[in-house]
Amino acid sequence: MSTTEQESRQVAEQARETEWAGRTFLRELFLGKLSLPLIHPFPLDAATERPEFTRFYQQMEAFLREQVDSAAIDETGEYPEPVVDGLRKLGAFGMKIPTEYGGLGFSVSEYCKVMQLIGSVDNNVSALLSAHQSIGVPQPLKLFGTPEQKKKFLPRCAAGAISAFALTEPHVGSDPASLATTARREGDDFVLNGEKLWCTDGTLAELLVVMARDPQTKKISAFVVETDSPGVKVEYRCRFMGLKALANGVISFRDVRVPRENLIGDEGKGLRIALTTLNTGRLTLPACCAGIAKQCLKIARGWAAARQQWGLPIWKHEAVGHIIADMAATTFAMDSVWMLASAMADRGGYDIRLEAAAAKEWNTVRCWEIVDKTLQLRGGRGYETETSLQGRGEHPIPVERMMRDCRINLIFEGSSEIMHLFMAREAVDKHLEVAGAMIDPKNGTREKAAAMPGILRFYATWYPPLWLRGVGGGTAEVSGWGTLGPHLRFVERSARKLARESFHGMAVYQAKMERKQGFLFRAVDVVMELFAMSATLSRARRMHDERHPESEHALELADLFCRSSRRKVRRLFRELWSNDDAVKNKVAASVMGGKHAWLEAGVGEMGLTEAAFQTRSLVALRDRLAGDASAGAAG
Repeated sequence: MSTTEQESRQVAEQARETEWAGRTFLRELFLGKLSLPLIHPFPLDAATERPEFTRFYQQMEAFLREQVDSAAIDETGEYPEPVVDGLRKLGAFGMKIPTEYGGLGFSVSEYCKVMQLIGSVDNNVSALLSAHQSIGVPQPLKLFGTPEQKKKFLPRCAAGAISAFALTEPHVGSDPASLATTARREGDDFVLNGEKLWCTDGTLAELLVVMARDPQTKKISAFVVETDSPGVKVEYRCRFMGLKALANGVISFRDVRVPRENLIGDEGKGLRIALTTLNTGRLTLPACCAGIAKQCLKIARGWAAARQQWGLPIWKHEAVGHIIADMAATTFAMDSVWMLASAMADRGGYDIRLEAAAAKEWNTVRCWEIVDKTLQLRGGRGYETETSLQGRGEHPIPVERMMRDCRINLIFEGSSEIMHLFMAREAVDKHLEVAGAMIDPKNGTREKAAAMPGILRFYATWYPPLWLRGVGGGTAEVSGWGTLGPHLRFVERSARKLARESFHGMAVYQAKMERKQGFLFRAVDVVMELFAMSATLSRARRMHDERHPESEHALELADLFCRSSRRKVRRLFRELWSNDDAVKNKVAASVMGGKHAWLEAGVGEMGLTEAAFQTRSLVALRDRLAGDASAGAAG
């Protein structure tokens, strides 16, 4: 392993919480246990019945309907000032901020329900609000800020002073060890130098959360930075495939002086603060994606009822009917996932790292699939812009815009690959804790022999029960689940099987296990499906028990979703050991070694190769930073 790779892993491991801070349903699933009491009874909407919340929700509905012209925002690529001011007047920038600091004091569930509504209408607006209060200044200050910092900054944020989160750099994505922005101590101040990329809300922000590294200790800290401070500059406004108004850009810091009182938490704890902030911040996207899915279902249902083909409404053709059925069942599951994860965050006593990551990853992928199916159902009208449709007298349904806008959700706040890696690391955490000494290349025979008794004791009590049937230690809990019972038993059996297979993978691959991403990612996909099934089953059962007027329809949707999900889980289990991973690895090495460059013949030139361009731009960035530092020293 190279020094750089070792440093990256060390930084990432140091940022992880060494202890699980509370109950965690998904970690128990990875270990082979369905801990049903952690998620059932399912939390229904009682918390969102508060008059102050209902009043705000209704005001937001009216505001979106009457004041937000989504087509105009998309075409101009800007947030109209009346829209931003209107959001300020509503108090939308302070939804998650406690009332004592001028905010609305919404729970996570209430906030996410509002974001679901906004996401169903305009993703530019949802991105503006989400980046500000899910990962911007309010969230880390709520979690780690001093009383003085909260009093100073939170009322400003609640009143509409937009904030942003600055972690990513032009040549640093998810590798914190390569962070180049520095924070040098000078008396009572820190002096920041560096450049941040893709800082959402950054071109509008008054306040930033900035991650920077001490040049001596190499430790990363988090700071609140005022954007009107000397040396802070928006270098470039980024533009994207979708989210045309996204206030995202490149921001530079040239000898920016930040007072010590703007340090969030302790020195050197910045990355942990960032990751903890992202845990709950990620819960916004699953809710927004469920809103998009609901909108797509509404669009698809209306189109399939009105559109005729060969004398029948198209939904009566089986191919289309199956798409709509799957869409409805998946939407119910997506709704259940975000509601459950948000309620767990509200209840407290849970460590929701895995649940937040799974909700974000599972819902964003399902959302993309549903939008794609919706566009396919509408055909050319799905591909045509809403403005063009309206111009020729048709209903301006914005499926094309929805597709462009929602694609980023698979990348925002941790790409799909990073979410899989994060969950895969936690999936093997207990095994590394127990048997890590056996696979640590630094350990010799003596160290491994010393660890063996403890390893044998753990696995002697943990492994055999994985072959025994039982939900949460017994089968009694399945009674009362009616037609959902077989699905619940499937979740319990699959959790035990997943734990066995993960253990078998550790035994077979040992130290190489971390490189077996094909194996690990399939295991993660299994646990996400089991989580979605569990949330869906719990919600349908609760609706039935509460005699909800739609309970029978919920049971129907839950049954269909679980049937489809079970087929997927079985396939994933088969592919754990029967796959083409080795062949793909070999071909990938051949492609990257240039052996298949002949396939690229017949294409036009598009300038420098990516490697050459990256090298040139990295050198240019270093020269620019060095030049600025020299100029500052001379001045």
